[in-house]
Amino acid sequence: MPSDPAVSVSPADTLKEPPSLRTLFFAFAKMSLSGFGGVLVFARRAIVDEHRWMTAEEFNETFALCHFMPGPNIVNLAMVFGARLRGIAGGITAFAGLLLPPMLLITCLAAVYDHFEHADVLRRGLAGVSCAAVGLLASVVFRMLLPLLKKRDLLGLAVMAAVFVAIGVTRLPLQEVLLVAVPLSILVTFAKARWVR
Repeated sequence: MPSDPAVSVSPADTLKEPPSLRTLFFAFAKMSLSGFGGVLVFARRAIVDEHRWMTAEEFNETFALCHFMPGPNIVNLAMVFGARLRGIAGGITAFAGLLLPPMLLITCLAAVYDHFEHADVLRRGLAGVSCAAVGLLASVVFRMLLPLLKKRDLLGLAVMAAVFVAIGVTRLPLQEVLLVAVPLSILVTFAKARWVR
C-alpha cells in the first residue's frame, strides 16, 4: 500500500536521540536572550529551521494548543516542547532556559533604567526597538501562515481571517470569539477529514 505523501514524519519521531537537558536549556536561553520584541520569532527559527526538532505544521499546532492554556504562550510552548522531548525534566529545563537568563538581565537593566529613565536618547532608542519588534512579529506570522497556504486550506484560512477581523478589526472580546472559533475549527477539520475519505 503506497504511503500518503501528505502525511509527513515528525522530526521528533525521527530523532535518533532527543537533545540533552543541557542542549535544551541553552537552546531556550539563546532564544530568550535573542528575543527582542518577543521570543516567538526566535523559538520558531531554532525549533523548526535550526535544530529541526519539529516540522512547521507541528510547531503551528503546538503553539495553537499553547494559546488555550493559562499563562504566556511562549512559556507554555517551552514547557510542552521540553516535556515532549525529555519528559517533566525537559519541560522544567526548557522553562528555566527560557526565563532565567532574561530575568537576570532584565533585573540589571531595570536598575540602569531607573537611573536614566528621563534621558531623551533612551526614549528614542526604545521607540526604534518597538518598530523592529513589530517587523519581527510580522515576519513570524507570515512564516506560520505558509503551511496553510501550501496546503491550500481555504476553510482554515477563512476561519483565521474571520478571527482576525473579529478580534483585530471589530474589537470583539477574545474569549467570546474563541468560544465560537475553536469549536468551528474543530468541526471544519473533522468534516474535511470525513469528506476526503
